[in-house]
Amino acid sequence: MSQSFTCHDTRITSSYRLLASDLNEHNTVYGGHLLSILDGVASLSASRIAPSQMVTAAVDHYDFIHPFTLNDMLTITTYVSGVGTRSLEVFAKLTGERLDTHEHFLGGTAFLTFVLLDQAATLPAVVPQTTEERAICAGYFDRKQKQQAYRKNLPWSALEI
Repeated sequence: MSQSFTCHDTRITSSYRLLASDLNEHNTVYGGHLLSILDGVASLSASRIAPSQMVTAAVDHYDFIHPFTLNDMLTITTYVSGVGTRSLEVFAKLTGERLDTHEHFLGGTAFLTFVLLDQAATLPAVVPQTTEERAICAGYFDRKQKQQAYRKNLPWSALEI
């Protein structure tokens, strides 16, 4: 496939009001709940350029920067930040707004990897345009190499089932 896409072509933004049912015993949003929402939004970015079905292979990195609390607005923005032969990386930025004060904050960032199920399919290139997109995309190959080295060195055979 020779077609290319811009990061903007793959951008998805989704917002949520956080409620009491989203909170843990510390009155902040459950990390697992954030990851569940994040995976769904990021998969939409991946699907923008995927020629066939993809699955989440990894949440490669998630940085919890600032907690989300009751009645905050959570906004997740995702876009494809790197493309391999059969896999792609999606960058996610989680921002918040305190609805009572309208204060904005960065709540977290993440990278997720998705893999094509169709082994014969290929992925188009993705082209960054903004300063943020260029900075994020510039690190893709280093992140991919570190991830591959990490997975190669895991002691899978030593794990007990």
